[in-house]
Order: sequence, then structure tokens, then C-alpha cells
Amino acid sequence: MSRRSGGRAARVALRAAPLADDLRPVRPGLKGGRYQPLTDEGVQRIHNAALDALEEIGLSQAPPSGVKAMVAAGAIQGADGRLRYPRALVEDMLAKAARCITVFARDEKFDLKLEPDRVHYGTAGAAVHMVDPVTLDYRDPTAVDLYDAARLVQHLDNIHFFQRPLVCREFTDNLELDLNTIFAAASGTRKHIGTSFSDPANVAPAMDLIHAIAGGEAAWRERPFILNSNCFVVPPMKFAEESCIVMENCIKAGMPVLLLSAGQAGATAPAPIAAAIVQAVAECLAGVVYVNSISPGHPAVFGTWPFVSDLRTGAMSGGSAEQALLTAGCAQMHRFYGLSGGAAAGISDSKLPDMQAGWEQGITNVLAGLAGLNMVYEAAGMQASLLGFCLESLVLGDDICGQALRCVRGIEVTEDTVSIETMRSVCLDGPGHYLGSDQTLKLMQTEYTYPAVGNRMSPKEWEEAKKPDLLAAAAARKEAILAEAPCQIAPDLDRSIREAFPIRF
Repeated sequence: MSRRSGGRAARVALRAAPLADDLRPVRPGLKGGRYQPLTDEGVQRIHNAALDALEEIGLSQAPPSGVKAMVAAGAIQGADGRLRYPRALVEDMLAKAARCITVFARDEKFDLKLEPDRVHYGTAGAAVHMVDPVTLDYRDPTAVDLYDAARLVQHLDNIHFFQRPLVCREFTDNLELDLNTIFAAASGTRKHIGTSFSDPANVAPAMDLIHAIAGGEAAWRERPFILNSNCFVVPPMKFAEESCIVMENCIKAGMPVLLLSAGQAGATAPAPIAAAIVQAVAECLAGVVYVNSISPGHPAVFGTWPFVSDLRTGAMSGGSAEQALLTAGCAQMHRFYGLSGGAAAGISDSKLPDMQAGWEQGITNVLAGLAGLNMVYEAAGMQASLLGFCLESLVLGDDICGQALRCVRGIEVTEDTVSIETMRSVCLDGPGHYLGSDQTLKLMQTEYTYPAVGNRMSPKEWEEAKKPDLLAAAAARKEAILAEAPCQIAPDLDRSIREAFPIRF
């Protein structure tokens, strides 16, 4: 008994030891792409329809600087002021566009390589409420909430990047909002960060702050760890003038951009799922022309990001099966163009992290991953169709994304994994089960993934443990992480930044 107990303890200790990254059952950048909701013919038809839309309808309301750059590249401005894009121009700009982008982090171990079908889950959004799942209250978010969200993401293995998921509502000055958003995010995590800007004039002072965090402009330009999430279009088929100028300023500053087209099917995008993808692709292709007419090869993520309407009411339905299909279809178009892409999944229409939230977040995240989406935005924490953000939901989302990643990884069929030698040993010579076999013990950590807060107890064990509740377990994990998670800005740098910038939290 003593010998067996000691051997078991040694095996338990071995299994508890951290695995090398390449041995972990789930990890950033697993390769998806097995799920393809569009046929090859469907992809080609969507591509042709998008080119037709650009050539015949075009986009309106580009700022003069954008008009000048795109016309010089070959776009045609009509008497109606709309810019139209010949097919040859779009094809030329696609040839110049950056591919296989590396999205940098402040710590290089968190860099994301956006190679074809490589999947990464992260946050995003602009929630105007914080959700308290215990009191059921919705309140205004603050910069401290954003800082706490970033600190959680730093310690959640299956959330690979942090784009601002909420709006810090205590700020009335837009520059203070933008600066505090960046600083709160960078203070909380060394993973890749995404942010937006309220005003084109805010880019320059924000870059001063970013250079201070990076250790100088040269260090920033070598490893630009913040991306500008840019809604450069207002669907249908109009440029957003101020956002376009922000984008131009960010390109000059060496900041990668997310070309984000966020139409809503049945409202600001056509109701057919395929046509909603057509419009999003057309708008983002116009963005590709825009970026590469200013700076050929500048890193830009192809952000076809169409949402769904509940056609009974017109309300957004981000957790629907239609949303899952839209996102997966967009991922397939990214692969067709060979561009690094991002889109939305993991949104819940539920107001709380409940069963509805679980199925909505699970289905949309799994389909996005299986479709090979490079950057799955809004994958965790988002409630109420993006109006609410919940820290407990973020923690639960880490479990959901871990299970989704295991689906993305798929089933490895090799000589070893289909060998019948272990079967032969167990059935003919052994105990008649596989529980203690070397093969089972070896694969416990590398082939199987386990939830951090999900409950797999038997009813008896659950009763003996005083019937633990899932939400309480998520809250406990949240509190445990926040109690230990340090600020990711060194104290002396923090002091100097606070002396130079209006940091208010």
C-alpha cells in the first residue's frame, strides 16, 4: 500500500507540473478551418458580388485625404461624390496587403501569429454597463473595472488578447477617456491590446503615452503592441470620416489597424446571411484599398464583423445561430483572400451569465474556432447583446474558450493513437480497463483539457462539498486572481506617467 501510494503521489505531482507550451492540450494559435459553411462556389459568388458592389455602388463620405490617396491609386470619384473601385484596383491592393501578420504583445510569449486558420480568442466591445450577477444590478463601468478585466485576462490562459471591452463612463473629456483606457489596459496585462480613439486629435498625445510605456518611439515601432480598432465605415457603404482620419494618423504612427465593418443584418446590412457577408467584405476590401494606398503592406486585420437582428423586433441577436454562421462565413472569406482576419463571437443576449449565456457563447465560439478565425473578438464576458460586461462571465468564458479550443484541435490520428497494443494488453493480459494504463496516464494532460470552474462532480460528491454553485466558483476564481495580480507597469514608470498625463484611476 505504501509503495503504491508513493508511486501515485509521484504521478500526481508529475501531472501537476506545468507542461511545455507545445504539449498543452489547448494553446493559442491552434489550427482550425475544418468547418466551412460556404461551398467553394458560394465563396466565389460572394467575392464577385462584393467586387460588383465596389464597382457599381461604391462608398460615400470619405475625408478629402482619403479621397486623394484612393483616387491616386485608381479609385474613381463620381459626380455623386461616391468612390468606386475597379476590380483591377482591388486586386492590385490585395497583392500589396500584409499577410500572416504578427500581433505583438509587450511580452513576446504572448505574440499572436495570424497565419491561415490559426485561432485566438480575446475580448472586445464597448459595453456601457457593468453586470453584477449577484445583485443583478447594471451600473456604469469605470477605469478600475477595465484595469481589473485586463488583470484577469493576463491570468486566463484561454483569453489570448485584450481589446477594450467597456467604456469608462466616469470621463467627460474624450482625451482623458482615451488615455485612461490605454493606461488601464497596459497596467493590467502584457498581452496584446486593442483600443479605439474618440477624436483624431487624441492620437498624438496617446502615442506619447504609448511611447512612454514602450520605452521610446523606436521600441514601439519595432513591436507595436496596441492595435487601433477602427470602425472606418458606417454601414451601408459609407465611410466614417472622423474614424478614417484616426486610421490615417494611426498608420503614420506605426499602429496596426483593425478594419471593422459592423453592419447589422436586416437593419444596416441586407437580411440574407450571404448578402450581409457580401456587404461586409465589400466594405473591408475598400478598407484594404484605403490602407494600402497610404502605406503599402501596413498591418491591417480584415474585420468583417456583421451582426444579426432579431427580425421580429430589430434588436441585435449576437448569441444566435445566425450570428455563428455569419462569423464562420466571414472566416472562410478571410481564408479566400489570404488575409489575417477578425470577427465577433461569444456574445450573449442574456442579461446574466446563465444557461442561455452558456449555450450562446459556446456555440458561437466553437463555430468561429472550427472555421479558423484568426482573432475571435468579444469571446468572453459580454452580456445583453454587448451592452453589458461581467467579470464573472469573463472567468467562465475562459472555460468555454478552452473547450472550444479543444474542438478546434480536433482528433489526431497517428500510428500511436490508433495502435491496438494497449487494447491487447488490457483485454488479454490486464485488468480489463484502461484507468491505470501508461497510455491513459500519459495522455491525461496532453490530450484532455479540464475546466477551471466547471463542475464535474458526481451528485454524491457535490452534496458532500455543500452543493457548490458555478457562479460562486467563478466569483471565487475572480477574487483569487485579482488578489494576486500585480500591476504590469513598473512603479517608477507609473509615477512618471501620472506626472505627465491626466491618469485618473
